[in-house]
Amino acid sequence: MDRIDLVKRNAQEIVTEKELDELMEAKAEPSAYTGYEPSGKIHMGHVLTVNKLIDLQKAGFNITVLLADVHAFLNQKGTMEEVKQIADYNRRCFLALGLDPDKTNFVYGSDFQLGEEYMLNVLKLTCTTSLNRARRSMDEVGRTMDDPRVSQMVYPIMQSIDIAMLDVDVAVGGIDQRKIHMLAREGLPGMGYKAPICLHTPILLGLDGDKMASSKGNYISVDDDEAAIKKKMKKAFCPAGEIVDNPVLQLFRYHILPRYEEVVFERPEKFGGNLTCNGYEELEKIFEDGTLHPMDLKNGAVKYMGMLLAPVREVLL
Repeated sequence: MDRIDLVKRNAQEIVTEKELDELMEAKAEPSAYTGYEPSGKIHMGHVLTVNKLIDLQKAGFNITVLLADVHAFLNQKGTMEEVKQIADYNRRCFLALGLDPDKTNFVYGSDFQLGEEYMLNVLKLTCTTSLNRARRSMDEVGRTMDDPRVSQMVYPIMQSIDIAMLDVDVAVGGIDQRKIHMLAREGLPGMGYKAPICLHTPILLGLDGDKMASSKGNYISVDDDEAAIKKKMKKAFCPAGEIVDNPVLQLFRYHILPRYEEVVFERPEKFGGNLTCNGYEELEKIFEDGTLHPMDLKNGAVKYMGMLLAPVREVLL
């Protein structure tokens, strides 16, 4: 795949594509980062941005992963000690998923976010950011936003300063990060920093077809074994011939087919025998026209998701 096509693959939005094209023409090794609040359950929503970081590495980007322990603390995710321990677990998971350990720079937020220069920059940006703007930017990512803490208003300001202090060209995140990234694009140039290019990935549906939520258990976790994946997949929403908002097809589009050029659906001869598929467009076509049954699609997802996540389970054992 062409270098620029690899970077843009499965991106929902790039702000702006023109700037990205110019960056890749000018630099052989641009830089990109993603920040992760430490989470006790790494699910396929997290893995989607990891996949994009792997694409960027293959395209020659230098990658920084911010393990945002201070952000997690501010967003009511636990004590500093608790979130730091979870951050270490997340680091092991991300490497097992395929990030190159020699080409990935892992940074803890607490390594630099408590320094004098950083805090002064945070205070400077608060002077030009309205309270309403800060609150709106947290709508998609904050906890208890019906009664937010002051710390949660500081959160998007800090994320903007992270981009400046890490000196990266591209900020990568889910589309739920868009408002924060736009705050950075608008606020940083006035402080003498460059506006980041922003690459946003989609927000995946839960296996039941609704919003993915830990309270519902409607997601695949990276530490799920094949039996757990099979049990969840059995109940997954997957109507025959439906290609829009189909969570099982999403697993193939965003996780399986970017890693496996060819997938084989194993079927008894009486149901047509094994079916080989090359690429997502072909898969979508044969599912929509009824050539591939939902149960066969689900069984294939169990097989390949088990293969994809096996290295993570080995690391965590």
